[in-house]
Amino acid sequence: MTEAALISGTLRRPAAIASAPARIALWLRQRIFASWRDALLSLAVVLILGALAWAIVPWALFNATWTGASRAECAPGGACWGFVAAKASQFIYGFYPPAERWRADTVFALLAAGLIWLMVPRIPGKGYAGLFMMVILPVATFFLLHGGIAGLPVVASDKWGGLLLTLILAVSGICFSLPFGALFALGRRSRMPLVRWFCIGFIELCRGVPFITVLFMAIVMLPFFLPSGMKPDPLALAVVGIIFYEAAYMAEVVRGGLQALPKGQYEAAMAIGFGYWRTMLYIVLPQAIRKVVPGIVNTTISLLKNTTLVMVVGLFDLLNIVSAGVADPLWVGSQAEGYFVVGLVFWLMSFGLSCYSRAIEGGFARADRA
Repeated sequence: MTEAALISGTLRRPAAIASAPARIALWLRQRIFASWRDALLSLAVVLILGALAWAIVPWALFNATWTGASRAECAPGGACWGFVAAKASQFIYGFYPPAERWRADTVFALLAAGLIWLMVPRIPGKGYAGLFMMVILPVATFFLLHGGIAGLPVVASDKWGGLLLTLILAVSGICFSLPFGALFALGRRSRMPLVRWFCIGFIELCRGVPFITVLFMAIVMLPFFLPSGMKPDPLALAVVGIIFYEAAYMAEVVRGGLQALPKGQYEAAMAIGFGYWRTMLYIVLPQAIRKVVPGIVNTTISLLKNTTLVMVVGLFDLLNIVSAGVADPLWVGSQAEGYFVVGLVFWLMSFGLSCYSRAIEGGFARADRA
């Protein structure tokens, strides 16, 4: 055994045989109270968290009313969770007919299966998973929810709402904005002037205006370019608007990854006879996207929160359906509980994406060290 190994083993042995309280005390001394500045900062954070808990926990748990048929049955000074229980199905399905909600449940199951297949590294066939999410799932979702085939009654898109609609908008935007963003990023770096100028113009236009403006313009201007009497579906407008608006932001993220790659990668691909598209698909884009995973996830989280703006086209996403529930005369004054649930749902989805991003980055780092 080498001297370094003996020293390393000697240093690790006491920590290995130390009791759990001693290890906790050592961790606190090294990480929390390493200096007086660290101790003060840690104490300030603990006090802030304690103050927040002192304000929220009694209202949300100890003084809360968990059941009830109206706001009048809830005790003052606490949360009225009876509102959430009474409106839970509406928050999930919107105004979708109760007798047909099995179709929405089937869509939820297909979406969960596709996400698990796509996001769990140990499950093979990621190419087929991408095909499922980008082709099969959208088609199946439309025919299941809209109906009109196989004896399924038609349910208009204005009846879709709640968490169901939010997930449809978010997943559609996430699945399609990245491929379109990559194309716009490549187009912005193209040597063909017309292609480059078009991509630059599109990206700068989308990044220069608020998303809500894009939706308003689609509602007001698009009908002028359609045949007389033809009215576009608001949900289709929202989906297309989200995809292309977020694709502009994805394009800039992907372009950053493309610029980070050394020129030798392109030259090596050309040396082995790869053309432009084979070079991009097999050599350049995989490495570029790998470098910008945090930026992609950040843009994805922004996309997820932008779905709440579809209320301007008359769609009742999760946030808007909660606002509609609060307008019920039986539950007037339940805004805090409703918006608390909305915030919690969006935070859980955003935090889940962030954790998944860190897991991907950790896997890349381990692969680089191997």
